[in-house]
Amino acid sequence: MSASDPRSSSESADAPDAAQAETGVLMRTRRKGIYILPNLFTLAALFGGFYAIVMAMNDRFEQAAVGIFCAMVLDSLDGRVARMTNTQSAFGEQMDSLSDMVSFGAAPALIVYEWALKGMGKWGWIAAFVYCSCAALRLARFNTNIGVVDKRFFQGLPSPAAAALVVGLIWVVTDAGYTPSDAVWLKWLAFAFTLYSGLTMVTNIPFYSFKDVNFRKTVPFIVIVAIALGIAVITIHPPIVLFGVFVVYGLSGYAVFAWKWRQGKRVSVISTSTDEPEEAGLHR
Repeated sequence: MSASDPRSSSESADAPDAAQAETGVLMRTRRKGIYILPNLFTLAALFGGFYAIVMAMNDRFEQAAVGIFCAMVLDSLDGRVARMTNTQSAFGEQMDSLSDMVSFGAAPALIVYEWALKGMGKWGWIAAFVYCSCAALRLARFNTNIGVVDKRFFQGLPSPAAAALVVGLIWVVTDAGYTPSDAVWLKWLAFAFTLYSGLTMVTNIPFYSFKDVNFRKTVPFIVIVAIALGIAVITIHPPIVLFGVFVVYGLSGYAVFAWKWRQGKRVSVISTSTDEPEEAGLHR
C-alpha cells in the first residue's frame, strides 16, 4: 500500500480517536462512588445533632437530649454496618468525623449554653468553648493515632459519651421539672459537667471501647436474657438510667487508670512497636 493511499491517512486519523475513546472508558470505570448504606446512618446521626440544636434554640431541651442520644445510637451503627457489608471507605471515615464534630462537639456545647451557661456571662461561653474545642482536638487525635492505639481502649473519653454526660444532665433535670433559673447551683453543676466532659476527652485516661466484642460469634443464652433485662431497665425511666450509665462510664476510665497504676502496669494505650511482649494485643 502506497503512502498516498487514502486508507492509510484515515486509519492514522482514527487512531487518536480510538485512543481517546479507550481513555474515556477507563476514566468512567475508575470513577469512585459513595456507599449508600453506611453513609445513610452517618447522615441520620448528623441530622440528630442538627435537630438537637434546633430544639435547644426553641427551649425544648428534652427533645434536644433525645436527638443527641439517637445520634449516638446511629453513630455506633454506621461503622459496624460498613465493616459487616465490606463498604468501608476513606470518604465514610471523613464523613463520620465531621458528623461527630457536629453531633457530639458543637451541638452539646450550644445546648448546655442555651440551657444554663448563658446566664453566667463570660464563664459560661468559655466553658462551652472549652468543651467544643476539646471535642475537635479529641477527634483529630483519634484520627491521627488510630494506628498506634490499643483497640480495646479509647484514649480519653469518647465524644459521644462526653455528649451523653452533658445532655443527660439536662434531660434528667428538665424531666424533673427544674430549670437553672430555679436554683443557681444548677448552673454551676452544668458548668462543672461541661468542663469535666471536655477536659476528660483530651486526657490519656483509658476508657474501654467494647470493640473486641464480636457480634458474629455465638453467645450463651443467659447473655440474651441479660440484654432483654437491660432494655427493660432502661424503659423504666430512660433519663435517669441512661444518665447513670454514662456517669459510671465517665468515671470508669479513672478507676482503670488508678488500678493499673497501683498494680504497676502500663497505663498508656499508645503503642509505638508491635515487637515488645508488653504490647501484645495492640494493633489488632
